[in-house]
Amino acid sequence: MPYAEVNGQRIRFEDSGGDAPPVILAHGFLMDREMFAPQVQALGDEYRVITWDERGFGETEFDGKPFTYWDSARDCLALLDHLGIEQAVVGGMSQGGFLSLRATLLAPERVRALVLIDTQAGVEDPERLPAYRQMQETWLQAGPVDQLTDAIADLIIGDPELNAVWIERWRGLPREAMDEPCNCLFERDDITDRLGEIGQRAIVFHGTADKSIEMELAERLCDGLSGCEGVVKIEGAPHASNLTHPEQVNGPLREFLRSL
Repeated sequence: MPYAEVNGQRIRFEDSGGDAPPVILAHGFLMDREMFAPQVQALGDEYRVITWDERGFGETEFDGKPFTYWDSARDCLALLDHLGIEQAVVGGMSQGGFLSLRATLLAPERVRALVLIDTQAGVEDPERLPAYRQMQETWLQAGPVDQLTDAIADLIIGDPELNAVWIERWRGLPREAMDEPCNCLFERDDITDRLGEIGQRAIVFHGTADKSIEMELAERLCDGLSGCEGVVKIEGAPHASNLTHPEQVNGPLREFLRSL
């Protein structure tokens, strides 16, 4: 199993390898690299696809210390260094998008283009924060109990069959490992005013049934990026649109990559 020792973490990743143009994809909160399995399958014949587990998730060995999405962005860039990749298409879903935008601000020369899925540039909705903090506290005190995981799975995935698969994964996560990833998510900074610094071409995907980030925020993100080529609306898709509705994502994604 491939790991990269970067920034004090042991990052678990998968790399399809080869000489094809590289695309690196970062997962959403509580997910892991496996959420991009449909994209790896669809793109792997034409592109070098790298997926990885971020701090606190999947099989990455996380030090448990406080961190921000700027740190996660540096993890992404350090993983590219580890793989000897000077420039890649950088993308991600939800928090994977948060770190992808920050990686672009940190090292614009490393980012060929952006793929942004059900994400935004702003902070968490303050009206939702108390409920999210309660979820965090329940997880830390009681673990991933059924009522909690059912609610989270419905929020992110919304498909009974897929919900069960991911809930089973969550039950294997160390209870205390959720603390700092939650703090990172809930306390992230607003980079909306910095979107004008990003000139790379970008494509935005967003589920029309996303309960976590409204379509308006995806449109605002696209408007702020001078190179954004529009919002691809994934009909009926929830927050993890690339996982639940890959047939609507993979075609436009491949066309975008081919146009670069």
